[in-house]
Amino acid sequence: MNIPSELKYTKDHEWVKLEGDIATIGITDFAQGELGDIVYVEVETVDETLDAEDIFGTVEAVKTVSDLFLPLSGEIIAFNEILEDEPEKVNSDPYGDGWMVKVKCSDLSQVNALLSADDYKALVGA
Repeated sequence: MNIPSELKYTKDHEWVKLEGDIATIGITDFAQGELGDIVYVEVETVDETLDAEDIFGTVEAVKTVSDLFLPLSGEIIAFNEILEDEPEKVNSDPYGDGWMVKVKCSDLSQVNALLSADDYKALVGA
């Protein structure tokens, strides 16, 4: 299982890569493995400002649909449109081409509540 040390994580299995006040967000390798083959990613919240823990979209796998929770408050400024035609990128490259949204963070102190890679490894038993 791949858990990059430079990223932050949530208990809901999202990852966060922070560059200044812009956060790139996706689901973890563990999450995509649990979901199975992903067939659809829906995000209809671009240009909306949401609070941390709000649902920003859904991911649909062959057997289930799962909500996506925003790790940090802010405005969703981009959706990875590659996923409209190739949702399987979430399975094959969850930390690269399979990213889901970019958020302009409104409260960077919320980053302190996210899990480190080691904390996330402990959570998932890696």
